[in-house]
Amino acid sequence: MQKHVKLRDESEVLIREMTRKDLAGSLAFFESLSEEDRTYLRRDVTKNEVVARRIREAERGAARRLVAMAGDQIVADGSLELSGEEWKNHIGELRLIIARPYRRKGLGIRMARELFLLAASARVEEIVVRMMRPQKAARSIFRKLGFRQEVILPDYVRDLSGTKQDMILMRCDLEGLWREMEDFVATGDWQRTQ
Repeated sequence: MQKHVKLRDESEVLIREMTRKDLAGSLAFFESLSEEDRTYLRRDVTKNEVVARRIREAERGAARRLVAMAGDQIVADGSLELSGEEWKNHIGELRLIIARPYRRKGLGIRMARELFLLAASARVEEIVVRMMRPQKAARSIFRKLGFRQEVILPDYVRDLSGTKQDMILMRCDLEGLWREMEDFVATGDWQRTQ
């Protein structure tokens, strides 16, 4: 899968599946993120072995990973993670991070759309997102996409600095996500992300 997309500011990026060749670029992308952005990631993706593990997970089908490229530089990373457990094989977890210079340009919604297509092809019925309480902007974006907050687990996870944080789980059924996407198209919001 490869798609050239034009962002709100008329810049163009290529959205494609991550490959083994993206190891160095992925490391560079995560190292370029601010400390604040990296604080809330589940894994320390500034380590070569962690990024290599993510690529292996995609190769064995435990996750589908997408990157957005501006030239030869990764500017966004998204994944649809599948548990592989029979009792949860209808659920996928979405993860998405955009480099700050590419935020508010429509790249997040374009990446999310491609991840939703991957979810549909994997017969996923529900998508969940997990985040820490300080990630207010992320919660707002997912709310706009039709996700609803299901549970807050106090002091459930630690951020990368070791501080305990509340974990928030949000979810949305795939059919509901498509309705929200159609609303974006109908209201013209989608055109601004083209």
